[in-house]
Amino acid sequence: MDAPSPCTCFQLRRATRRVSQLYDRHLAAADLSLNAYSILRRSSQPRPLGELADALGMDRTTLTRNLKPLLEAGLLSSAPGADSRQRQLHITAAGKRRLQKAFPLWQQAQQEIEMLFGGKRIEDLNHQLEALTQALEQEQAA
Repeated sequence: MDAPSPCTCFQLRRATRRVSQLYDRHLAAADLSLNAYSILRRSSQPRPLGELADALGMDRTTLTRNLKPLLEAGLLSSAPGADSRQRQLHITAAGKRRLQKAFPLWQQAQQEIEMLFGGKRIEDLNHQLEALTQALEQEQAA
């Protein structure tokens, strides 16, 4: 067995891959990946592509690649924004139905993670990750 890595990025990415696999297994019953579910959840109100990318912590290119199957499936639609250079994303009725079907599956995955790691530990981890994200965003803005 390998010694634990001192690399924070490696540790976070490895844990994230395992957690994503668990959520993906649950969300498969709604024919969604965790990425697709996250995009739909954050598209409940029309918003520009750049704003959605920021909310998800993705670069625009990655988001655009992840949006393509959602747009093709009719779960999201895209329309010009107030500024003709912007695109507004809108969740469709089909997207809302899919999200409604997926939500209890997401809850099951969330409960499984909490059962495996402990509810208090998950709560603490989420607070720490939020603080890390804010610190990194502040450093990036400086």
